[in-house]
Amino acid sequence: MTKEAFVALVTCFNDDETVNYVATRAQVRRQVAAGNNIMCAGTNGDFTALTFDEKVRLCGEVVDEVGGKAKVIVNAGMPATFETILLAREFEKIGVDGIAVITPFFIQVTQDGLVRHFAAVANAVTTPVYLYDIPARTQNHIEPATAKTLAAHGNIAGIKDSGGSQDTLEAYLQVGREVPGFEVYSGPDHLVVWSLQNGARGCISGLGNVMPDTLAAIVRAFNADDIAAAEKAQEAFGAFRKDLYTLGYPPALVKRSLYLMEASVGASRQPALLPDPEQDKKIAALLVKHGLMAEAGT
Repeated sequence: MTKEAFVALVTCFNDDETVNYVATRAQVRRQVAAGNNIMCAGTNGDFTALTFDEKVRLCGEVVDEVGGKAKVIVNAGMPATFETILLAREFEKIGVDGIAVITPFFIQVTQDGLVRHFAAVANAVTTPVYLYDIPARTQNHIEPATAKTLAAHGNIAGIKDSGGSQDTLEAYLQVGREVPGFEVYSGPDHLVVWSLQNGARGCISGLGNVMPDTLAAIVRAFNADDIAAAEKAQEAFGAFRKDLYTLGYPPALVKRSLYLMEASVGASRQPALLPDPEQDKKIAALLVKHGLMAEAGT
């Protein structure tokens, strides 16, 4: 089966922090031109800072801009099952290819509670639902046994693993081997090639916002059975990731890196990385080091 690359697309903002849909569409075109699919309203898309109506419009703008040239998955996950279902139904009306549902956050949820939550969402729509596990941000983790239980649901198509642990990813991949049709998408950018080699359907990358061509090259080379080329692209991808993420919160650093490359994306609504001239110098130096931006004055 052909492997897929998705980018967890940033949401662009104007100077007054309203959503810049024009700039967001430009980022969609950039990713599609590289050969990547789109996930919107995810962690890298500042979904926790978007209103209900903004998410719905954002999804519509992205789907319209893609125009059938790539797949679109959108995250509907919220702490309350009720609001998650409301969002999922709106996204289904727009016509997305899949609905991701991040685990509830802020509240502590049992594994049985997660089963009820995800099953209720999957029962409410016909669009395929993808579990989304990122315990470092939500403090709730989908245990592999829970994923296997949910994989038996007729409308739960797979899982996005953003836990960062190779062991957990392997456990989800084992669920995929045991439950035909259950697709696993890797979130950690340093494990793209490894995950594809071990049965992942694809990856959903935050770093691909900054390096869309490199991400696409990894998956394209893998699909062509050119593992050496895939690993070479992975090495470049992983090297930038390692350097960048030593500076702080990864999604905010991805957004700031992209901002320094293309200011139209705007800053983040989140306070995780406030504009800091010294921090910007460090990020810019890394962009130059990795060949992503020309050095000032050259």
